[in-house]
Amino acid sequence: MSRIAGRFAQLKKEGRSALIPYVTAGDPVPSVVVPLMHAMVTAGADVIELGVPFSDPMADGPVITKAHERALKHNVSLRDVLGMVAEFRKTDTTTPVVLMGYLNPVEVMGYATFAQAAADAGVDGVLTVDLPPEEADDLTRELKSRAIDPIYLIAPTTTPDRIRLITSAASGYVYYVSLKGVTGAATLDIPEVASRLETIRTISNLPIGVGFGIKDAESAAAVAAHADGVVVGSALVGRIGQLQDDSAAIPAAIAGILEGMRHAMDRR
Repeated sequence: MSRIAGRFAQLKKEGRSALIPYVTAGDPVPSVVVPLMHAMVTAGADVIELGVPFSDPMADGPVITKAHERALKHNVSLRDVLGMVAEFRKTDTTTPVVLMGYLNPVEVMGYATFAQAAADAGVDGVLTVDLPPEEADDLTRELKSRAIDPIYLIAPTTTPDRIRLITSAASGYVYYVSLKGVTGAATLDIPEVASRLETIRTISNLPIGVGFGIKDAESAAAVAAHADGVVVGSALVGRIGQLQDDSAAIPAAIAGILEGMRHAMDRR
C-alpha cells in the first residue's frame, strides 16, 4: 500500500478528512520550503502538494502565478524541487508528498529519468495539470512501476464516462476541482460539490480531494463534511506573498492558518 493510500485509509478509520496544503516550491526563497513543509505537518497536514515552478501555469490564478514567478527568480528547477523532497524525507518518512505541476519540465527530463528521480527523492504522487489520461500512458507506466501514484483532476463539467476513464488511470486519490475557472476564483457551492462527489463515488472508490475556493476554516470544514480530502492553496500562497520579505515568519504563519482549518474540520 502506498503512503497516500495508507494515509487515506487511516483517516477513514478515524472518520476524518485529509488536510492537503499546496505551496509552490522555492517561494519566496528556496531555503524556506523544507522548514515550511515540516511546519505544515506539525499543524495537521496529512498530505503535502508541492508545486513545481513553471513559466506558464495556465490553471492557476494570479496569486499562485506570482508564486511561480517568485520561485523562478531563484531559478528553481524540477531537480531542485526533488532535492527539497529528499531533504524533507531525512526526518519525515511518513507524510505523503505529491508534486503538482505541468508537463514540460517532466518531458525535458524524460519520463523514466523523472520517475526514478522522484522515487529516489521520496515522492508519492504526481499531478500533471496539462496531461490528460488519454495521453499519459507512457508517464503513468513509469510512475506506477516505481509505486508513485498518478493523480488526475476532475472538473464540474466532467461527464460520467470521462470520470470512469480518469479514475481508471488514477491511483492514490483524485482531485475534484470545485469551481469552473482558475485557482483562487469564485465562491464554493457546497450542495453542488456534494452532489458531484456522490456521482464520482458511484463510479470509483478512490478517495476524493476537493480544491479551488477553500479560503478559510469555515469553507474547509464545509468541504470536509463531504470530501475525503480538503486541498487549500491560494489562501496559503497569498499569505506567503504577503510575507515574501520576511521568509523566516512564513512557517509559523502558514501553520497558524492550517491549525485553524484542522480544528474546524475535526469539529464538524
